[in-house]
Amino acid sequence: MSPLPARMADRWQARAEPGPGQAQLYWHVLMRDQPQVRALAAVARGRLSGFSGLHFTPEQWLHLSVHRVGLTTDFSPGEIEAMVGRARPLLQRIPPVTFTLGQVLYHPEAITLGARPGDALDAVALAVRQAAARTPDQSADDTTPLWIPHVTVAYSTEDQPADPIIAALGRELPECPVMIDAIHLVAQHGPERAWNWQSLARIALGP
Repeated sequence: MSPLPARMADRWQARAEPGPGQAQLYWHVLMRDQPQVRALAAVARGRLSGFSGLHFTPEQWLHLSVHRVGLTTDFSPGEIEAMVGRARPLLQRIPPVTFTLGQVLYHPEAITLGARPGDALDAVALAVRQAAARTPDQSADDTTPLWIPHVTVAYSTEDQPADPIIAALGRELPECPVMIDAIHLVAQHGPERAWNWQSLARIALGP
């Protein structure tokens, strides 16, 4: 079990956001076609509905974030297209992935559902990191020092004690099996909590 925070913090108090004409590029596993994940997130929202200092991930944008690529202004359209082209054959070598959600993980800025086993998506993460590497000698293994796959259900919007939130939600929800067969390249336009997202590419796992 991960250590529990004593307090929650405002995620967006000093968070850098894309400027005008910019968007953050992410490789995300989108959960909008996983009704069991949406139902599990609804259980969490219900238990936490009495707290005012939380911002819940919209159901249609529940996701498992795999890799942040960078700002769109740092890449030409051709470079983004080339990255997608590099990712496609790498991901086609990986069969659809199964894991479970249900373990609740608490971060000072967010409340998440951890994926088990924790290494289930390692091959997918390595593939998109390799595709995002601009030069062959850039180490894809070093792009993310510590990656804990998770689906965020709520973000903290104020400084507040964590204990009442943990007591209301607990550390385990009903186990939820998940099978994912695709990953999306998503552009996040503007502030994160505006949820102005655009899917630029969808790549299926497997041949």
